[in-house]
Amino acid sequence: MDSDPNSFPPEAANRAVIDTNITLDLFVFNDEAALPLRTQLESGQLTWLATPAMRTELARVLAYPQIAPRLLFYKLTKENVLAQFDLHTTTVDTPPKAPVTCADPDDQIFIDLAVAHQAILLSKDKAVLTMKKRLAALHVKAGRTLQEVTA
Repeated sequence: MDSDPNSFPPEAANRAVIDTNITLDLFVFNDEAALPLRTQLESGQLTWLATPAMRTELARVLAYPQIAPRLLFYKLTKENVLAQFDLHTTTVDTPPKAPVTCADPDDQIFIDLAVAHQAILLSKDKAVLTMKKRLAALHVKAGRTLQEVTA
């Protein structure tokens, strides 16, 4: 594998791994910064890769006491959000562990998948974002927004 961080496979720009916080921005909070991402997903220009464990994590987070009032405020249910996740994701098998390890074990599943598929990794997690250079060496562009990783 070529280790030049500037040589990303062209198809990598069409695949993304999206962490739980960004998923909440997409389907609960309707965060303006996530609108370009949502447009790309809805148009089919971007394939969102996910594993069953990622869906399980989202379901767990949606049950958090601090999320429930937000769901109520936006007139959503846990089932609504999971249905949106199911509609927009392509479920793939759980990949092997990547050659890099995240300080936050909860985020490792996102890193492993992005590395395995040389996909864009969208995350707000500081533990993930501090790994940008190491991930780039593995052909993964990581950032908080789609605009950041495609600029």
